[in-house]
Amino acid sequence: MRHTLAVLVENNPGVLARVAGLFSRRGYNIDSLAVGRTDNPAISRMTIVVEGDDRVLEQVTKQLHKLIDVIKISDITADEYVDRELILIKVSAEPEKRGEIMQIADIFRARIVDLGRRTMILECTGNEGKITAFEESLRPYGIKELVRTGKIAMLRGSRYTNINNNGTREDD
Repeated sequence: MRHTLAVLVENNPGVLARVAGLFSRRGYNIDSLAVGRTDNPAISRMTIVVEGDDRVLEQVTKQLHKLIDVIKISDITADEYVDRELILIKVSAEPEKRGEIMQIADIFRARIVDLGRRTMILECTGNEGKITAFEESLRPYGIKELVRTGKIAMLRGSRYTNINNNGTREDD
Protein backbone atom coordinates (compact mmCIF):
# COMPACT_ATOMS: atom_id res chain seq x y z
CA MET A 1 0.00 0.00 0.00
CA ARG A 2 1.14 3.53 -0.70
CA HIS A 3 1.19 5.90 2.25
CA THR A 4 1.21 9.69 1.99
CA LEU A 5 3.06 11.41 4.83
CA ALA A 6 2.96 15.13 5.61
CA VAL A 7 6.16 15.90 7.52
CA LEU A 8 6.91 19.28 9.06
CA VAL A 9 10.63 19.93 9.51
CA GLU A 10 12.85 22.79 10.54
CA ASN A 11 14.01 24.69 7.47
CA ASN A 12 17.71 23.96 7.95
CA PRO A 13 20.47 22.95 5.53
CA GLY A 14 20.87 19.17 5.21
CA VAL A 15 17.40 18.16 6.45
CA LEU A 16 16.37 16.76 3.07
CA ALA A 17 19.62 14.76 2.84
CA ARG A 18 19.11 13.32 6.33
CA VAL A 19 15.53 12.28 5.56
CA ALA A 20 16.49 10.71 2.22
CA GLY A 21 19.47 9.00 3.85
CA LEU A 22 17.22 7.53 6.52
CA PHE A 23 15.09 5.86 3.86
CA SER A 24 18.04 4.54 1.84
CA ARG A 25 19.88 3.16 4.90
CA ARG A 26 16.78 1.18 5.84
CA GLY A 27 16.24 -0.05 2.28
CA TYR A 28 12.92 1.77 1.82
CA ASN A 29 12.12 3.43 -1.46
CA ILE A 30 10.58 6.88 -1.68
CA ASP A 31 7.96 6.84 -4.44
CA SER A 32 7.57 10.60 -4.34
CA LEU A 33 9.08 13.46 -2.38
CA ALA A 34 8.17 17.13 -2.56
CA VAL A 35 9.44 19.75 -0.15
CA GLY A 36 8.95 23.47 0.22
CA ARG A 37 8.77 26.27 2.75
CA THR A 38 5.47 26.82 4.59
CA ASP A 39 3.87 30.13 5.56
CA ASN A 40 6.45 30.13 8.39
CA PRO A 41 9.90 30.54 6.75
CA ALA A 42 11.52 28.55 9.59
CA ILE A 43 9.46 25.46 8.73
CA SER A 44 9.33 23.33 5.59
CA ARG A 45 6.77 20.70 4.68
CA MET A 46 7.67 17.44 3.02
CA THR A 47 5.08 15.31 1.30
CA ILE A 48 6.52 11.80 1.12
CA VAL A 49 4.87 8.87 -0.61
CA VAL A 50 6.25 5.52 0.50
CA GLU A 51 5.26 1.99 -0.50
CA GLY A 52 4.88 -0.57 2.26
CA ASP A 53 2.68 -2.30 4.78
CA ASP A 54 1.82 -1.00 8.24
CA ARG A 55 5.07 -2.38 9.67
CA VAL A 56 7.14 -0.43 7.13
CA LEU A 57 5.13 2.72 7.86
CA GLU A 58 5.64 2.27 11.60
CA GLN A 59 9.40 1.85 11.15
CA VAL A 60 9.66 4.86 8.85
CA THR A 61 7.67 7.00 11.27
CA LYS A 62 9.76 5.93 14.28
CA GLN A 63 12.99 6.66 12.41
CA LEU A 64 11.76 10.06 11.21
CA HIS A 65 10.79 11.02 14.77
CA LYS A 66 14.42 10.39 15.81
CA LEU A 67 15.69 13.10 13.47
CA ILE A 68 16.17 16.31 15.42
CA ASP A 69 14.82 18.54 12.63
CA VAL A 70 11.49 16.68 12.34
CA ILE A 71 8.69 18.56 14.09
CA LYS A 72 5.58 16.57 13.19
CA ILE A 73 4.61 13.57 11.04
CA SER A 74 1.06 12.95 9.82
CA ASP A 75 -0.03 9.94 7.78
CA ILE A 76 -2.87 11.43 5.75
CA THR A 77 -3.45 8.34 3.60
CA ALA A 78 -6.79 7.42 5.17
CA ASP A 79 -8.04 11.00 5.33
CA GLU A 80 -9.74 12.97 2.59
CA TYR A 81 -7.16 15.15 0.89
CA VAL A 82 -6.48 17.06 -2.30
CA ASP A 83 -3.32 16.09 -4.13
CA ARG A 84 -1.55 17.45 -7.18
CA GLU A 85 1.47 16.79 -9.33
CA LEU A 86 2.98 18.95 -12.03
CA ILE A 87 4.48 17.83 -15.32
CA LEU A 88 6.45 19.79 -17.89
CA ILE A 89 6.76 17.88 -21.13
CA LYS A 90 8.56 18.84 -24.33
CA VAL A 91 7.22 17.11 -27.43
CA SER A 92 8.00 17.17 -31.11
CA ALA A 93 5.52 19.54 -32.69
CA GLU A 94 5.84 19.92 -36.42
CA PRO A 95 3.43 22.61 -37.67
CA GLU A 96 0.99 20.04 -39.11
CA LYS A 97 0.68 18.27 -35.71
CA ARG A 98 0.31 21.34 -33.47
CA GLY A 99 -3.47 21.44 -33.73
CA GLU A 100 -3.75 17.86 -32.47
CA ILE A 101 -1.38 18.57 -29.58
CA MET A 102 -3.34 21.70 -28.68
CA GLN A 103 -6.57 19.64 -28.59
CA ILE A 104 -4.96 17.18 -26.17
CA ALA A 105 -3.81 20.12 -24.04
CA ASP A 106 -7.39 21.45 -23.96
CA ILE A 107 -8.80 18.07 -22.93
CA PHE A 108 -6.40 17.87 -19.99
CA ARG A 109 -6.62 21.60 -19.18
CA ALA A 110 -2.90 21.90 -19.81
CA ARG A 111 -1.09 25.03 -20.92
CA ILE A 112 1.44 25.57 -23.66
CA VAL A 113 4.33 27.36 -21.96
CA ASP A 114 6.84 27.40 -24.83
CA LEU A 115 6.64 27.06 -28.58
CA GLY A 116 9.71 26.38 -30.66
CA ARG A 117 10.10 25.77 -34.37
CA ARG A 118 9.73 22.02 -33.93
CA THR A 119 8.81 21.55 -30.27
CA MET A 120 6.26 22.57 -27.66
CA ILE A 121 6.53 22.54 -23.89
CA LEU A 122 3.28 21.84 -22.08
CA GLU A 123 2.44 22.18 -18.40
CA CYS A 124 -0.25 20.16 -16.66
CA THR A 125 -1.33 19.74 -13.04
CA GLY A 126 -3.55 17.10 -11.53
CA ASN A 127 -3.58 13.85 -9.64
CA GLU A 128 -1.24 11.02 -10.56
CA GLY A 129 -3.76 9.35 -12.89
CA LYS A 130 -4.40 12.51 -14.88
CA ILE A 131 -0.68 13.27 -15.23
CA THR A 132 0.07 9.73 -16.37
CA ALA A 133 -2.78 9.84 -18.91
CA PHE A 134 -1.55 13.20 -20.23
CA GLU A 135 1.96 11.83 -20.65
CA GLU A 136 0.68 8.73 -22.47
CA SER A 137 -1.49 10.89 -24.77
CA LEU A 138 1.56 12.86 -25.89
CA ARG A 139 3.91 9.88 -26.25
CA PRO A 140 2.97 9.21 -29.92
CA TYR A 141 4.19 12.70 -30.87
CA GLY A 142 7.68 12.03 -29.53
CA ILE A 143 8.68 13.08 -26.04
CA LYS A 144 11.94 15.01 -26.14
CA GLU A 145 12.14 15.82 -22.43
CA LEU A 146 9.94 15.33 -19.40
CA VAL A 147 10.07 16.42 -15.77
CA ARG A 148 7.47 15.54 -13.17
CA THR A 149 7.13 16.70 -9.58
CA GLY A 150 6.21 14.50 -6.69
CA LYS A 151 2.82 14.59 -5.07
CA ILE A 152 1.84 17.46 -2.81
CA ALA A 153 -1.23 16.99 -0.65
CA MET A 154 -3.43 18.93 1.74
CA LEU A 155 -6.26 17.75 3.98
CA ARG A 156 -9.76 18.73 2.89
CA GLY A 157 -12.09 20.89 4.96
CA SER A 158 -11.25 22.46 8.29
CA ARG A 159 -8.59 19.92 9.25
CA TYR A 160 -4.98 20.79 8.65
CA THR A 161 -1.45 19.69 9.39
CA ASN A 162 0.31 22.29 11.47
CA ILE A 163 2.58 22.41 14.51
CA ASN A 164 -0.09 24.26 16.49
CA ASN A 165 -2.68 21.49 16.43
CA ASN A 166 -3.16 17.76 16.41
CA GLY A 167 -5.04 17.71 13.11
CA THR A 168 -8.48 18.09 14.64
CA ARG A 169 -11.17 20.42 13.43
CA GLU A 170 -10.58 24.08 14.19
CA ASP A 171 -13.17 26.83 14.34
CA ASP A 172 -12.84 29.16 11.36
